[in-house]
Amino acid sequence: MNKRIIYRTGLIALVGLSLWSCKTPQAAIDFDSKAKLPNAYNESNDTINSGMTPWRQFFTDKNLTVLIEEALKNNQELLITLQEIEVAKNEVLYKKGRLSPKVGAGIGAGVEKVGRYTSQGAGDAATEIEPGKKMPEPLGDFSAGITASWEIDMWGKLHNAKEAAVKRYLGTVEGKNFILSNLIAEVASNYYELLALDNQLDLTLQYIDLQKKALEIVKIQKQAARGTELGVKKFEAELLKAQGLEFSIKQEITEKENRINALLGRYPQPIVRDKESFMGLVPATVKTGIPAQLLSNRPDIKQAELELEAAKLDVKAARAEFYPSLDISAAFGLNAFKPSYLTKLPESMMYSLVGELAAPLINKSAIKAEFNTANAHQVQALYEYDKRIVNAYLDIANQMSKIQNMQKIYEYKDSEAKTLTASVDISQELFKASRADYLEVLMTQREAMDAKLELVETKSKQLNAVVDIYKSLGGGWQ
Repeated sequence: MNKRIIYRTGLIALVGLSLWSCKTPQAAIDFDSKAKLPNAYNESNDTINSGMTPWRQFFTDKNLTVLIEEALKNNQELLITLQEIEVAKNEVLYKKGRLSPKVGAGIGAGVEKVGRYTSQGAGDAATEIEPGKKMPEPLGDFSAGITASWEIDMWGKLHNAKEAAVKRYLGTVEGKNFILSNLIAEVASNYYELLALDNQLDLTLQYIDLQKKALEIVKIQKQAARGTELGVKKFEAELLKAQGLEFSIKQEITEKENRINALLGRYPQPIVRDKESFMGLVPATVKTGIPAQLLSNRPDIKQAELELEAAKLDVKAARAEFYPSLDISAAFGLNAFKPSYLTKLPESMMYSLVGELAAPLINKSAIKAEFNTANAHQVQALYEYDKRIVNAYLDIANQMSKIQNMQKIYEYKDSEAKTLTASVDISQELFKASRADYLEVLMTQREAMDAKLELVETKSKQLNAVVDIYKSLGGGWQ
């Protein structure tokens, strides 16, 4: 009967005493976030947060919603992030698996020939397996059995590592939500900018037609001795400038369309849109709610918070490396020098049980470095969390101011454009009556054109300001 029970308990008392004599480093002081959010944005008393409005309700343009839906299905950056979530999920399973015993089964075969004049060789030569039957030479070794090993998580090291992996997995989910929010906002911003370019192109084409007509009038007046070659050249130059602007805007339209196509994960193709309604679009009314809602609605802040919690758990796990670890291993199976003897029970049966307690005593620089690294990451994660909170508040404060100011700017630009448009008609009449020269007409037309282009650009900025504050409030991922 071959039975072996090994209990490795030597020096456990000594290790236990050394544990208490070892001084483990302390973690950084667990201080709270310094980014204390104000109770309100400026003097706003809103309690409703527009960031909690689903994007399908916030964006009402049907062409835009179709583009966003396609982007959410095919955007490559989003698809890459989804794979990062899978990686984080498997990391959780790996850490969780370390908490459980490892159990395996196997079979083995080998052969051994030892020297005759050795203690083992001499013993084998004098040993009879059965009366009158010597030990075989060479000696075989055949086994089949089950083995198990288990690290007892006495100090919570493995549990903390698993919990840190869970926090990071949840952080990747929030990271995906942050990308969703940014993606929706980027598609919407580029869409509005594309509509603005369409309208600017239409204005430029109208301006080109106007300059062509003006050029014809100036040529006729020159022939009638009421104008000069200088006037003709001035209007020709203005026409050429407008024609150059036409192709510049067309190039911008192509690039903007392809930018949207890239966000949608597809090759170049026309973007379906209704440019006629652009100037009549009314920016959505945005409610900012209270700043505290950012902590639960902004995915990037939630991600930073989860990363901070994971970093704190990493510090606990790293600190536990200084404490003794208890490993238990066991084996049970059959062992014999000939395969036919494996079935002879209980003689061929073998089992073992080993318990080992060990603690680091000398040359702990590696685990000290690991602990210091985890500690620094914890402080770094806290600063990152604070930074994101402050930046989120400032983003919203800036966008609120921008929305208010852009509304005033639009009103003035609209009045300016209307005034200059009326001035164009007046200047043309005065020019025909020889009461104004060609330079006055030209400058009035150019100023009116510039005012209209700026009005379109201001409308685009108005709409994009609303998109930006919606994103800043955490909108889009719900």
